[in-house]
Amino acid sequence: MAKNKRGNSASRPAESEHGAALKELLHPDILNRLKAKAEELKAEEQLQREQRRKQAEERRRAEQKRLENDFEYLLKNSSMDWRNYK
Repeated sequence: MAKNKRGNSASRPAESEHGAALKELLHPDILNRLKAKAEELKAEEQLQREQRRKQAEERRRAEQKRLENDFEYLLKNSSMDWRNYK
């Protein structure tokens, strides 16, 4: 049972196609603009993450403040050992 090896060589691209990377084929000006855009997008993403974190922190604070004013919540979550407060 001999294997047919012709199919493998036809599906492989030639070595000359893999010789140059995309970075080498692009004009340096275009490459610099792409790098600048990538840095700009990373900075925007970092800013958005920071804003989401701040909003989540504000929501937690507001919820905690609301719960501190809720007598039922305080009663359920308070310690029943009043001897500590004499």
